[in-house]
Amino acid sequence: MSNAITSGQSRVPKPLVIICALFFIFGFVTWANGTLIPFFKLSFGLSDIQAFLVTFASYMAYFFLALPSSWILKKIGFKNGIILGLIVLGIGSLLFIPAAQTRTFGLFLTGIFVQGAALALLQTASNPYLTIIGPIESAAKRISIAGICNKFAGIIVPFIMGTLFLKNASDIEKKIEVATGRAKEQLLNDVLGRVNMPYIVLAIVFCLFALVIKFTNLPEVNVEEDVVDEDNGAIVKHKSIFQFPHLFLGAFCIFVYVAAEVMAGDIIGVYGKALGISADISKYFTSLTLGSMLVGYIIGIIAIPKYISQQFALRICAILGLIFTIIAYLTSGYTSVIFIALLGLANSLMWPAIFPLGISHLGKFTKTGSAIMIMGIAGGAVWPLLYAFVKDHLHLDFQLSYFITVMPCYLFILYFAVRGHKVGLNLK
Repeated sequence: MSNAITSGQSRVPKPLVIICALFFIFGFVTWANGTLIPFFKLSFGLSDIQAFLVTFASYMAYFFLALPSSWILKKIGFKNGIILGLIVLGIGSLLFIPAAQTRTFGLFLTGIFVQGAALALLQTASNPYLTIIGPIESAAKRISIAGICNKFAGIIVPFIMGTLFLKNASDIEKKIEVATGRAKEQLLNDVLGRVNMPYIVLAIVFCLFALVIKFTNLPEVNVEEDVVDEDNGAIVKHKSIFQFPHLFLGAFCIFVYVAAEVMAGDIIGVYGKALGISADISKYFTSLTLGSMLVGYIIGIIAIPKYISQQFALRICAILGLIFTIIAYLTSGYTSVIFIALLGLANSLMWPAIFPLGISHLGKFTKTGSAIMIMGIAGGAVWPLLYAFVKDHLHLDFQLSYFITVMPCYLFILYFAVRGHKVGLNLK
């Protein structure tokens, strides 16, 4: 294709702007789940495990839809894939309307799963695009730029959705507890009705952006090169994706990274409430986590690759994650919450570093490898449920439960940063 972008080309402004806008959308939809968890607990009287099905439905969609997404992209192309993903995202948002009218939690979960399916398609397209449209060594910088848009959306979500969904949450919770009969039914209907207008507006915005993409020139990415052996410069031919063990280690690293990110971002409100902090205050804690992530992204843009490599940045972040988790466990109250929020700083450069390291040297297998990496996002589905199970069924203190579920994530990320990203590759 004459307008295709090849690896290493530096002319990237327009694609980068479009991808950054997409990352803003990813962030807004994904981090809205952090507000929906306490909102559904309030509206349906759910346990923690039931409420965490919100993140399960969203992130598990990546596991099932990432590989089909890569096939769809091969058939219809990058641009049409984005358009399709945005339309499906709008459909998932509109499912919230009948879910609210019928007060059906399962239908809400279906809408969230459809949104997750759309995000799987959009993420499968956009992440390798960011990686390949410039030098692989600076991929973390480009992903960090897009990540700022993603996390900025996440920062404003609690203030927008939290204000709309959880206004006077403590008072409403008390009213629901004492209300009976038709009065309680009306109260619950009024609360759930708060989702209608926001998600109608979101559906309209997604479809309008799809229309913008339709009339925007976005060149395709062609990647056909094979791996070059660093020792002798010879071309190394590969016939199967399974000849790249570092890819699968990278996918599992994405799995535990997203698990850690969700535990720090979506679960922090529940964590704060368990410490006795009012729901009217704790609903904003996700913004603290994402604010610290934003600081980390800015550091990454400045430092990578000029001062440090993305591998070294990943090591630093993993070590910080271990330290902050330990301090959060050993403290209480707002101090503990602050160190959970600081995990955002530790997590900030993980995705920008893990993704390019995982798909490096894949050559013609890059698109399939990217889909396998995206499947790792399912970690966000599994880990909150694991945390709730450990806390509720093993009857452990919630801080100890948090500690023993999050620490292994950072330990594996540290391994991948030190050794895992080179397994199977003849790299110096």
